[in-house]
Amino acid sequence: MKVWIKYLAGILLGVLITFIFHLDGARGSAILAFTTELFVRFGRYLVVPLVFCTSVVAINKLRLSKNLLKTSIWTFSIIIISALILTIVGTASILLVKLPRIPITIDVATEITHIDVRGMVLSLFPFSAFDSLHESSFLLVAFLFGSLIGWESGSDQVTFKPVSTIADSFSKLFYYISVFFTEVMSVLMIAFVASWTVTFRSVIATGIYTPMIIMFLCDFVIVAGIIYPLIIRYVCHDPRPYRVLYASIAPMMLSFITGDTNLSLPLIIRHGKESLGIRRRCNGFVYPLFSMFSRGGSALVTTISFFLIWRSYSSLSIPFSDIMWVSLLSFGLSFLLGGFPSGGAFILLTILCERYGKGFETSFLLLKPAALIICSFATLFDTVTVMFGSYIVAVKTKNVEHHKVRNFI
Repeated sequence: MKVWIKYLAGILLGVLITFIFHLDGARGSAILAFTTELFVRFGRYLVVPLVFCTSVVAINKLRLSKNLLKTSIWTFSIIIISALILTIVGTASILLVKLPRIPITIDVATEITHIDVRGMVLSLFPFSAFDSLHESSFLLVAFLFGSLIGWESGSDQVTFKPVSTIADSFSKLFYYISVFFTEVMSVLMIAFVASWTVTFRSVIATGIYTPMIIMFLCDFVIVAGIIYPLIIRYVCHDPRPYRVLYASIAPMMLSFITGDTNLSLPLIIRHGKESLGIRRRCNGFVYPLFSMFSRGGSALVTTISFFLIWRSYSSLSIPFSDIMWVSLLSFGLSFLLGGFPSGGAFILLTILCERYGKGFETSFLLLKPAALIICSFATLFDTVTVMFGSYIVAVKTKNVEHHKVRNFI
């Protein structure tokens, strides 16, 4: 059975259970919250050693094949370009389509979140290098540590061959463990979906946020169904670009329901390898970087959310200077969300409101009830960007072995 069918079955069962057992009560919500949090912690715990060991192997092989610079250029170019495309799509859609206003509510913000850039930079170099192996949120720490080992182990193939061999063995071991975990996740999706559905029902019941959700959905269809396939068609000269979208079904399901980029990474890596045929020397380098820095989905949903809030407070037209300021800030700050595998989009929205000022400091509370949905769509956009972007890098660096669609997992 295809993996995406297993995940779809888990989603349908989760929705069905929610309606049958009425899990929207206090006790049911507490049980679901505990269960999903337990699974999320275990999933993130698994990602760190997988990223660390695979990055050692990937950097080592890319250095020996003299393909590291080319792979790096393509990776970061696509990360920047995709974030720019998503920001433009989000800005254009909210300016062209005037969504209904959201009723103003009186609420008090207790704390405004900030992105601690200085702390993130310092966290790259912890007091002990082995601290990177238990950091489950900011994967760049483990990735950087693994990259340093992989780079130096390639400087002397004879002396450091045992290091490469051990890293290769552990990389394969953790990959097989992650394969087992992704299979189990199709069952655990029942609990995730049940918890997600309870919140979604409460959000959709009011009808206030429905137009915004429809706009997110339409933008996703445009990006994943038109823009990205066209890029694959003309950049990679691939006559069947929708193969990538088909390979992305299961990862998109998982990322949308959990809203967690780190938790989705093992399934993304698995589909990249077994469906799209991306070699380990490429996916061990590209996937972690995309997962950490390719957060254009957060920029897209944040720009839409902020301008929706703006129009809810004022009937005046939005000044062009403010449009550019919001779009550029969303675009720029999206690259700093690597330490927030979940909830990054709403954190970015709070920062925009606080930085914009003019009485908007706590205006993000208008969308707080829909925070889960906003973050789910942000992660969905980011996941499809990872899948399409990594495929482009693999094709342009000749690190892909094409598989037939019928052999996709």
